[in-house]
Amino acid sequence: MKLDRITYEPGALVDFFEKGLTASGALCARTWHDRLEVVAEGPAARLWNADGALHSVELQFAPVGASGARAAGREVFPGCPLTFQLAEALRPAPLALERVVLAADGPAARPPDATVVERLWRNQFPDTVRWRQAAPLARDFHFSLVALVRCEIQAIDQHWSLHRVALALPGGQSDEGLAREIGFARVDESGPGLDAWPVPDPAEWSAMLSRVMEQELAGELADVRVRQENRLRRELDRVDDYFENYERELSERVRRGGKVKLADRLAAARAEHARHRADQVARHEIVVVPHLDTLLLVAEPAWRAALHVARAHQPPADVTARFIPRARRWELGRL
Repeated sequence: MKLDRITYEPGALVDFFEKGLTASGALCARTWHDRLEVVAEGPAARLWNADGALHSVELQFAPVGASGARAAGREVFPGCPLTFQLAEALRPAPLALERVVLAADGPAARPPDATVVERLWRNQFPDTVRWRQAAPLARDFHFSLVALVRCEIQAIDQHWSLHRVALALPGGQSDEGLAREIGFARVDESGPGLDAWPVPDPAEWSAMLSRVMEQELAGELADVRVRQENRLRRELDRVDDYFENYERELSERVRRGGKVKLADRLAAARAEHARHRADQVARHEIVVVPHLDTLLLVAEPAWRAALHVARAHQPPADVTARFIPRARRWELGRL
């Protein structure tokens, strides 16, 4: 899910800069309600100096709706580079994989009724002919990977967006419900011991996140692509017109008796024409740069079931499945 942008509020940003820079080792003092005096060295000073040399500056936070040119090194405004750089500096490196166990609330606290779970199974797998529980439901956990992804779309116009995505493990299916509700979920403070956490698989998880983000950004990228293609078409038409006129002029000069090495000049013009076209295509490429800000491994209460199932055109089989109360769905596969 794409998260809404936070409304620009100078007061909130003053607090963010004061706390963030202080945590990085800088000395900060508010000289006015919209000004922050900063003396930084080392990690905190790298926002201004790559070598971390001592730096002193009074940051001014622009009021809402202010217009005009801005000094990016000492002014904070909507989309200010300093804000992004400070957020990057405060992010732990390497990124930590956090774990959380959700509390068993509501339907997850007690075994669901057999009639209900059978109906949900048949809704999910409508080709089921026979369905029977071979054993009582047993407590279990379902695992998901939740990520906070900041996406930078580099085009003629630069775009930023923030997304929270949830992937069901191990298959990597997108779970919009969990992404939407994770902020309201209650954590199990008792911290039940789990010995069977999924083993981190950076390569596989990266591929799954890439697939989900492609789907998340499809609509936004379609609009960007239309604008890029229109601009590219205008630039290519301009380049083509210039070189067509140039070649026509060369041909006219030869016909008027001018001493021009036409073949060599035409070959050079065509090579330059191709180079300019390739340059414009490269300038109008769209590059998506994702930044992972948070990785959270979530264990939520579920119920494991041993089932005897017969599905259309398949022989009856004993299967093990997991029922997820929050999503009201069944999960098959590697359990």
